[in-house]
Amino acid sequence: MLRVSIQPRASRTECVGLHGDAIKIRVAAPPVDGLANAELIRFLAERCDIPQSRISIQGGATSRQKRVALAGVSAEWVLARLASPQGKD
Repeated sequence: MLRVSIQPRASRTECVGLHGDAIKIRVAAPPVDGLANAELIRFLAERCDIPQSRISIQGGATSRQKRVALAGVSAEWVLARLASPQGKD
């Protein structure tokens, strides 16, 4: 389970580091009709090289502060993938 803080309507989708105890991710989608959530899931799936079906938002679907579950991987592994420039170890 990851704590994620998102910033919708950014110029591009990217991980920018930590924001308190959460990972801050800017998403290039508006917070309308679930578009920002879908972009967050797409970005995490791409960076972590896992199917989108293994990622779910467990809490905060309508908030900037979210709890995201990624099945089959550890939080440490995800953090390492997000911290690397291309998402590759």
